[in-house]
Amino acid sequence: MAEQTASASSDIPAGIPADGPGGSAPHPAPRTAPAAKPDSAVVRDALGVGIAVGLSGFAFGVTAAGAGLTVAQICALSLLVFTGASQFALVGALAAGGSPFTAAAGAFFLGVRNAFYGLRLSQLLRLPGPVRPFAAQWVIDETAAVSLAQPTRRAARIGFTVTGLTLYALWNLTTLAGALGAEALGDTAAWGLDAAGPAVFLALLAPMLRTTTERAVAGLAIVLGLGLLPVLPGGVPVLVAALAAPVVLWLQGRGLGARRTPSSGPPEGSGRTKGTDR
Repeated sequence: MAEQTASASSDIPAGIPADGPGGSAPHPAPRTAPAAKPDSAVVRDALGVGIAVGLSGFAFGVTAAGAGLTVAQICALSLLVFTGASQFALVGALAAGGSPFTAAAGAFFLGVRNAFYGLRLSQLLRLPGPVRPFAAQWVIDETAAVSLAQPTRRAARIGFTVTGLTLYALWNLTTLAGALGAEALGDTAAWGLDAAGPAVFLALLAPMLRTTTERAVAGLAIVLGLGLLPVLPGGVPVLVAALAAPVVLWLQGRGLGARRTPSSGPPEGSGRTKGTDR
């Protein structure tokens, strides 16, 4: 009898009370634990990301030196700022003749995304309080991507730590090498290294454009940035291009609102005419 009862209860769909629709004891949906991932696999993936991206610090060092920054200034940017897209945007705006204020503003807006990464990672990693200020320095695109891809908190912590440590060390070493090697290379424009920054940024950005809305924002930002480049001071087109996101979202919301416009009057075939309602 007990076996028949257990068998019958197992056939009840999840979310339906065991005593029927009017019962008081809900039947919870079964939860499956995430599959564990070997620590060695997490370390391997994190090292791959850290080494691949860390080597691009050489391109930043060369580009920043070509923009007129000293070796000390270049190394300080990588040590303290440590967010590649913002660093490339800063030196790119300076190289184009923009003022330090507009260049710093453009770099700041690009770096704001790291704050949103931090909100998500703080819930995922649950690091001790004293460690968080130091871990915040490593909250960037790559550490967020590796951490969020892990199935468990332990794997996420390992991925975050290995990616952050590898990338921070290698990025700063290659930045120094690029800044020192720029003098030996001579004119960086002749080597085409001035295009390395935008190329690295596009390589990081392209895989993130998964939806139509994201692609539309990126496309409009490109049009605004390139279209306004000849008429605005250096660094300002980057700020204007940031308006692409609210514009696309506004147009998208307006389109959805137009589709949801309610019809006026009673539906046809309702059998009611004006003046006959009681």
